[in-house]
Amino acid sequence: MSSCVFLAKSAVENFIKDGKIISPPDDLPKEFLEKKSGTFVTIERRGNLRGCVGTYLPNKENIAAEIIQNAISAATHDYRFGPVEETELPELSYKVYILSEPEPVKDISKLNPKKFGIIVKSQGFSSTDIIFNPAPRPYQKTGILLPDLKEIDTVEKQISIACQKGGIDQNSEKIIIYRFTVKKYT
Repeated sequence: MSSCVFLAKSAVENFIKDGKIISPPDDLPKEFLEKKSGTFVTIERRGNLRGCVGTYLPNKENIAAEIIQNAISAATHDYRFGPVEETELPELSYKVYILSEPEPVKDISKLNPKKFGIIVKSQGFSSTDIIFNPAPRPYQKTGILLPDLKEIDTVEKQISIACQKGGIDQNSEKIIIYRFTVKKYT
């Protein structure tokens, strides 16, 4: 088990058992203590998804703190599942993804669902809406998909599912796409 996966596991177990948020240990590789990055933590139980939460841009002081926060959130705040119970802990497995900085994509031929994850953003209004304030609006809807997911085999499917996750109607809303790579730890 890699050190960042062990960190995610420890974060979840300490939080579920004792309600405590651990601090990053000093013996982690330097990059996890000195660099910032978005991370995703996936939790599985008996091979089935149990939780997955992440950040595509860093919110914490370093990668280790980002992993700790996202591991706890995956175990307790994934809207698709109830919080992890202490009795489940021995059956859980973890994956940690460290994300590269997202880059905008102007041509979908530059996407590859096996190599790149995507972020799809929409301003939340259709091209037929009347806009009285011409100033740019911040993007309000976001859908994210990690790369190399079993069921995603085409760019079109990847974009469609990312839009669904973000509540974006890709037929009527203007979207912008970003791509990123990941380092996956199991």
